[in-house]
Amino acid sequence: MKDIAHFIAGFQRFREHYFDQEEHLFAPLQDGQHPKVLLIGCSDSRVDPALLTGCAPGELFVVRNVANLVPPCENEIRHHGVSAALEYAVCHLLVEHIVILGHSGCGGINALMHGIANGGSAEFIGPWVSIAERARSRVLAELAGKEPEKQDRACEQAAILVSLENLLTFPWIRERVEAGNLWLHGWYFDIATGQLLCYNPQAAAFEPQG
Repeated sequence: MKDIAHFIAGFQRFREHYFDQEEHLFAPLQDGQHPKVLLIGCSDSRVDPALLTGCAPGELFVVRNVANLVPPCENEIRHHGVSAALEYAVCHLLVEHIVILGHSGCGGINALMHGIANGGSAEFIGPWVSIAERARSRVLAELAGKEPEKQDRACEQAAILVSLENLLTFPWIRERVEAGNLWLHGWYFDIATGQLLCYNPQAAAFEPQG
């Protein structure tokens, strides 16, 4: 309960020192949201999109899941959490940018590359991270014999590209991209160095920013 009390106290500080003193920021949000950016990030507790980007409330529409993955468009009757969020952000909020934010030391990608460690269950994690199986296969083929750390980092970045490719399997995303109304971005956060790398399609590489 100590940890929960810590978070409740944090909310109280937020209410007193931020919400109550920034009425000009929060008042317009009562009537709806109008974010321009959808960010798909990892559930990892170390990678907070709002903290990393310094955004204000209402600026980012955020989806977080294990390994920041986007599944391909599938029409079977299932529970499509990520796809539903994509549809709402693109078709209703009319976001102008979609960012896939990956990071170093990703446990989901480690599970994809090496399986679930310590006897943990893979009932849901295994099938989920298999979305990026072609990233794993590509890395193992191109970096065969390299140290696991180098392979993992390469797969973390390759999985971002898989998600970018999967975004284009949704017809209403592809249509807006081709019309020049929607832009897709691949970002990679290096936790060890604090560096942000952005994918440059022309160079086919992740390049440091700043």
